[in-house]
Amino acid sequence: MPEARYKQLVDRLAADIRAGRLRPGTRLPTHRALSAREGISLVTATRVYAELQAMGLVSGETGRGTFVKEPLPRGQGVDLHAWNADTVDLSFNSPSSPGQAELLRAALRQLAVAGDLQSLLQYQPHGGREHERATVARHLASRGLAASAETTLLVSGAQHGLTTTAMALLEPGDVVAVDALTYPGFKLAAEAHRLELAPIPAAGHGPDLDALAALCQRRRVRAVYVMPTLHNPLGWVMSATRRRDLVALARRHGLILIEDAAYAFLVEGAPPPLAALAPETTVYVSSLSKSVATGLRVGFAQAPREWVGKLERTVRATTWNTPAAMTAIACGWLEDGTVKRLEADKRRDATLRQGLAAGILGKLKTISHPNSYFVWLPLPHEVRADAVAMALIRERVSVSTAVPFSASAQAPHAIRLALGSVDLATLRRSLETVARVVADQTF
Repeated sequence: MPEARYKQLVDRLAADIRAGRLRPGTRLPTHRALSAREGISLVTATRVYAELQAMGLVSGETGRGTFVKEPLPRGQGVDLHAWNADTVDLSFNSPSSPGQAELLRAALRQLAVAGDLQSLLQYQPHGGREHERATVARHLASRGLAASAETTLLVSGAQHGLTTTAMALLEPGDVVAVDALTYPGFKLAAEAHRLELAPIPAAGHGPDLDALAALCQRRRVRAVYVMPTLHNPLGWVMSATRRRDLVALARRHGLILIEDAAYAFLVEGAPPPLAALAPETTVYVSSLSKSVATGLRVGFAQAPREWVGKLERTVRATTWNTPAAMTAIACGWLEDGTVKRLEADKRRDATLRQGLAAGILGKLKTISHPNSYFVWLPLPHEVRADAVAMALIRERVSVSTAVPFSASAQAPHAIRLALGSVDLATLRRSLETVARVVADQTF
């Protein structure tokens, strides 16, 4: 089929979808039927659908066919979206405790009258000042890590820490194993650095390590990105046994372990971090974004001593240093117990919100952790996630579909509900809306 005619077919189908002549949810002809109808080869028909899927207009589902997708707003579930003031955002978590604004006001006053303010206007060491790194290291020690100022760096939030790790330790083209459903921010970091993500299926509360071992036999895997405590979006906490098995596998194949602990503060009594079991091959990344405030943008990375220099140079290349005023406030709150108190408040808050969600969504299948700020909602077989998400937008409720979280070509039909950004009364009403919309879509 000539290239011009092939493009004409793609453009014609795309125009029909965008104009509404092919409505969302329409099942398109099979690849073979399209081939016969248009007089093209089966390979070309497959190419046409692949291009439409890359444009976000259709989704191909094994055993079901190819369907026209709902036109969800750009950036849904990946980037912050400027919703109308009356839209409830259940796609991002920004948990906040009462009185946090007053805490910030008091901290700013204290900063204004204390010490050498001039020093905060100067360039800072790329990984943070020595006494601040020591403060963060003591905080990490309370999580079970053998951290020191020399092996701890300050970064501008966990997202920056993950991006810094990918840029410093990996090369474009490297293969990184990730959960089949994983954190969208790491997907974006991998895309920016041209890393190849290899999805690993889940097996209970963690990745299928047999599948990971088989992948390592077939491919030269360079690293594994993992969230042992607490997985986003599935809410699992890996067992101590599975952590030890993962560490043994990493040592056997020379893998770098990238441990994302952004939500780990929500789980008390979790098994030791991977960085405690294998400090020689693990970069531990976390932040104060969820435990204190998303706007604070202070995070930290703990790494083997021989990797610290590479990480510091990458911090220099990306931000030079974490903003000094924010770092000073964050370290003050670590030292005076404010962070510990806020973490306890948010554990109680998350438990309350999970209980509320369980009561309202009880008739639906849900996956979550009793202390997490999110619920994963697999949809009934006949219900399409894009249709649910668009119906909810019309009801002024924003949610994430599985697409941003999926490392595989085909995302499951599911939605993720972020519970931590609205007051309880609004959350209750919004969850009731979710339950009603899903029920309305079921047939």
